[in-house]
Amino acid sequence: MIVWVCLFFRFSTSRQTLTWVPDSFFSSLLSGRISTLKDETGAIFIDRDPTLFAPILNFMRTKELYPRSINVHMLMHEAEFYGITPLVRKLQLCDELDRSSCGNVLFNGYLPPPGTLWPSHASRESTSQTEQHHAPKPGELWDAGQGQSSDSGMVRIICGHHNWIAVAYAQFVVCYRVKESTGWQQVFTSPRLDWVIDRVALNAKVMGGSLGDNDKMVAVASVTEIILWAICPDGNGNEIGVFSLNVPVEALFFVGNQLIATSHTGKVGVWNAVTKHWQNQDVVPISSYDTAGSFLILGCNNGSIYYIGKMNNNLGPTMRRYMLFTHKKMVARLSGCTLPSPNNCFCLFCFVCLSDVQKFPLRMKDNDLLVTELYRDPTEDAITALSVYLTPKTSDSGNWIEIAYGTSSGTVRVIVQHPETVGSGPQLFQTFSVHRSPVTKIMLSEKHLISVCADNNHVRTWTVTRFRGMISTQPGSTPLTSFKILSLDDVDGHGGCSAGTEIGPYGERDDQQVFIQRVVPDTDKLYVRLSSNGKRLCEVRSVDGTSITAFMVHECEGSSRIGSRPRRYLFSGHSNGSIQMWDLTTAMEIAGKVDIRALGGPTEEELLELLDQCDLALTRTPDSTPRASTCRYTHTCTTLLWLDRTHCVFEASPGFDIRKESPHNSSIHFPIRSKFTRPVPPRNTSSQT
Repeated sequence: MIVWVCLFFRFSTSRQTLTWVPDSFFSSLLSGRISTLKDETGAIFIDRDPTLFAPILNFMRTKELYPRSINVHMLMHEAEFYGITPLVRKLQLCDELDRSSCGNVLFNGYLPPPGTLWPSHASRESTSQTEQHHAPKPGELWDAGQGQSSDSGMVRIICGHHNWIAVAYAQFVVCYRVKESTGWQQVFTSPRLDWVIDRVALNAKVMGGSLGDNDKMVAVASVTEIILWAICPDGNGNEIGVFSLNVPVEALFFVGNQLIATSHTGKVGVWNAVTKHWQNQDVVPISSYDTAGSFLILGCNNGSIYYIGKMNNNLGPTMRRYMLFTHKKMVARLSGCTLPSPNNCFCLFCFVCLSDVQKFPLRMKDNDLLVTELYRDPTEDAITALSVYLTPKTSDSGNWIEIAYGTSSGTVRVIVQHPETVGSGPQLFQTFSVHRSPVTKIMLSEKHLISVCADNNHVRTWTVTRFRGMISTQPGSTPLTSFKILSLDDVDGHGGCSAGTEIGPYGERDDQQVFIQRVVPDTDKLYVRLSSNGKRLCEVRSVDGTSITAFMVHECEGSSRIGSRPRRYLFSGHSNGSIQMWDLTTAMEIAGKVDIRALGGPTEEELLELLDQCDLALTRTPDSTPRASTCRYTHTCTTLLWLDRTHCVFEASPGFDIRKESPHNSSIHFPIRSKFTRPVPPRNTSSQT
């Protein structure tokens, strides 16, 4: 008779019962290969959970399993510890009963890791689909470079435009195109680069210019360097050029045919598709940006919002009058003379309007970009998040331009440009002071105003009332909900690139938008949540069990048939280099037919299960790759998170005086994603930079 002690429970059984499975924990223990600890009665002590030990011992006796209310997944792990192979196999079948390598109903496709025969560094001209003859064995592609880390094969960033996506790995980028008849196809693979890619931008619809209507453009950036390729219809890629911003690139994107790069230090770089000229411009230190149509809006550290872009009818008559008035003042300051006559003023207006549609306007004095101040925050707090909304154009009112922005003090404001106002800039419409931490993201859509602050991605939402498409004060914006998008970063940077794991919100402004939540870096699960109320739309799990290192939501026009609508997909990049696609349009349709459960992000049980896969950092060392967001406001900080309470302590580096006290005496802390810097003290008094 063998007596076992598990905590305060005693179990009695025979040696024959415990040893019928060879090479198990019990047979090794009883044969002396594992040391034992016995009490005064001779009972063997085992430091395991007795509630899980009981069904396992019952299986050893009867070879039958009665799990009752025991969690199958936990019981399987316990059986693996004891080495009970027959029981493990049965539990694996139960655990995988609803799982498939083909995913669930939302799974839409799988793109394997690309196989590439690398061109030489000396002839960095082009690569095409025809050059990809070599299909390496698993791991061969990623070990091709010398001195590269084991993470070089993971997906770092995914971006999309129309029916194209660009997937950035550590040292090369791959472009895919989808057609209804052929599905997704690999079209272009860049040469191997000598540096790690931090940013990627894609333009799949180049209109006019010397590149041709059928050409595509893709650009990547690393630290200060930017390289741009043109992709021909046959898949051949030609390098357009290598440019330098001279400071680290923190945002890379296209506005029309123009490639834009920005840095929080106050640098803007523009490449023009017509002149094929790269131009760097010094502006006020940038803390946020947004694009709308053909113009770029910058939020800066001095509390001002600036405008760069061509002036045309898309801005409406009021904005053109305001810009004209501002240009008059600018000319007077630049030339040191009095305001020009109306005729001269008209000539300046024509110069700006008739500038080529493919390039931003330039100042006549020094050929610099024309940067105009649109609005200045009343408290002059740094503008840390921006969202521009252009309402549908009407024949009698022109465009009603709405701008929502957040500040370093946590204030959310909405400013509007009235078509009826003559000679004045945007007017302050609404102010919300609900955040106590800097606002990192903001989104103004047709139906909602959404803001996210640095307090562990705390989200506040409001409903927006509109009359004939324009924002209205009757009954005005009303609070809707408050929730958090908890997302932890890997302090070692192995969880992916910060630019590739943005939480969102994703989606068109006239449609339902979503947040994508990845709780821990080393996980194969994503939560898709409605941005309006935080409710869980669905959750997706990697079909091959690999960790998710990047994700992005994008709409693709898969069909050219009349009446077909674009479908929304979630693209997830993985640690093995593969891409998996999930149909969010179907998820929306399913959610519309049934009531969405009250679940939002992970429950307490789900969160604890996810946290079992990682260790929370107990160091105050700043994260080397912090979360990039719409806010480009950069200064590393850390936060203290209470997993069992909503109270938290926010601590920043010297120069900040932001602190929320907590009644607790100890804490678990980890690097937060958002970054912040102190605003630049001197403020530019001129309205032109």
